[in-house]
Amino acid sequence: MRWSCMRALPFLLHNAVCAAPGLEAALRHTCFVQRSRRRARDRRPYALRAKEQRTCLRKSPSCRRLQEMSYIWSTTRRDSPLRTCLFLYLAALLLQQADPIEAQESCQVPSQKGRKKEVNMVVNMNDCMGKGDCVRSGKSDRVKQLQQMLFQVPFQEDNFTVICPNIQTFVFKIKPRNFRGLNLSSKSILTRTRTQHSMCFPAELVNKSQSGEAVMKLVCIYLNTLGLFQDGKNSYLLNNDILGATLENTSITNLTEPVEIRFWHNQTLDNSNASCVFWVEGTENGSLGNWNSTGCETIHHKDVVLCQCKHLTYFAVLLKISSAPINKAILAPLTYISMVGCSVSAAASLLTVLHYLASRKKSRDYTTKIHMNLLGALFLLNVFFLLSGPLALVQSTWLCRGTAAFLQYSLLCCLTWMAIEGFHLYLLLIKVYNVYIRRYVLKLCAVGWGLPALTVVSILIFKEETYGLHIIETDTGYNSTTMCWITDKAQDVHYILNVGYAGITILFNMVILVTVIRMLRKLRSNMNSQKEQVKKDLVTVLGLTCLLGTTWALAFLSFSVFLIPQLILFTIINSLLGFFICLWYCAVRRQPDPSPSTGSSQMTK
Repeated sequence: MRWSCMRALPFLLHNAVCAAPGLEAALRHTCFVQRSRRRARDRRPYALRAKEQRTCLRKSPSCRRLQEMSYIWSTTRRDSPLRTCLFLYLAALLLQQADPIEAQESCQVPSQKGRKKEVNMVVNMNDCMGKGDCVRSGKSDRVKQLQQMLFQVPFQEDNFTVICPNIQTFVFKIKPRNFRGLNLSSKSILTRTRTQHSMCFPAELVNKSQSGEAVMKLVCIYLNTLGLFQDGKNSYLLNNDILGATLENTSITNLTEPVEIRFWHNQTLDNSNASCVFWVEGTENGSLGNWNSTGCETIHHKDVVLCQCKHLTYFAVLLKISSAPINKAILAPLTYISMVGCSVSAAASLLTVLHYLASRKKSRDYTTKIHMNLLGALFLLNVFFLLSGPLALVQSTWLCRGTAAFLQYSLLCCLTWMAIEGFHLYLLLIKVYNVYIRRYVLKLCAVGWGLPALTVVSILIFKEETYGLHIIETDTGYNSTTMCWITDKAQDVHYILNVGYAGITILFNMVILVTVIRMLRKLRSNMNSQKEQVKKDLVTVLGLTCLLGTTWALAFLSFSVFLIPQLILFTIINSLLGFFICLWYCAVRRQPDPSPSTGSSQMTK
């Protein structure tokens, strides 16, 4: 009997992969199924067996592979049942893993007696959303048609349910006199869902109905689609989940006890970057609808967004982003380049500053001291930028807010010290007359470190919600990166302090740099040995370009065809800015100084 059970394994594994993913259960019941199949084999007509095989072949390409495996089994030596059984079991597992979508994402449908049309429409909608055809062909109105068909579906049970990976439909029979509320959760679904979600309806729901019917129908639809409810702003939804509910022949509004919709997630979200919204249809034919948050309250818990709304429609969680989405294919390499470049710059800046502080013969040149302050600001900027990503995942509001504040402070310090570099260069080379400034370096430090600190502290006092979690979205609509930075509620702070201040600083320093280049050309025009001097002047200009921060001007070229090259160049050059300044500083220090005077100390004291 054991050997006869082994002979039936190919047929059983064939049916197991075609019909259900539970191979272990099929193997446990091998002998039982084999005996029943063998008794009924001779009584089944050949046409019935052929029809069964054709149905399986149409349903799944894995069936064809399993049939081929069955043929190999019939032509293979079977001198060891244990070896053969192990071979077939592992082969079936590999075939199942080779087609995971087919094994895990099939729809669960009820008996189709009298409701085949509705079931087929749900299945077609699932395939349509999975392929993206509903979005490309503009068939979002099919959801309304499906909703109306579900109201008409006949069933004797308490509910009618169709479960698919991209769409799940539930139709409940409600008796107004006995209705005490309804809780619907994805946890109650036996199949594995992509994300968890739930809806809780209050008992007041049926009181809004004016139909007076003894039995009413409540239709609930879950959708997981990228752009079926897409507005003109190309808004991004949390996990692309949409939950909708409609009561038959009744418009539900102004509930005293709200409907509660929960969306589970694994991200760091708060009121600054995520809010509950509902769908509003376009007023004109062909016009796009929009997402609105009026009447919905958003409550954030750990890994859960709770939406409390006082009406029934389609709900979602809208993710707020402050910038245009980045191509998903380029975000990963840009992130890697930023991490590596900032790490190298932070290490080089720290080592250079420590070497200067530990040097026995510290330079009395004020220019070197200004360089060290700039490297110190770059060190802080690189460190807090590296920390902003990991700390955003800690899900601590005050920690993320503090990191964002320090990152903003470091950025403002860098911009200020770059402006000071330009101002000091102006005093040295352009304003040739001696200028007496008492405690020159001390006053520069008060401006370079104190002014940004005063600005950030003022923001924390008067506009605390400025700093928090910032989401970087990709063009696919899925959240890819989070960091602690300025939130979407304070974009005016970003544009005034970051963009505006950086633009003024870069413009001022570029004027200084162009003036210096003109002076160098005029100075070297009458010299005979131009080749070596041109190289030295080129190194000087490149070093001043980094010191003055003019490479940050690439940030203003992020448009049209320049976007991708600008992102790459900006990330590479500015993430390594501290390293480049250190190399330039070391190269300058190794050159002999023919006139070892204190330079700026003769002008400023």
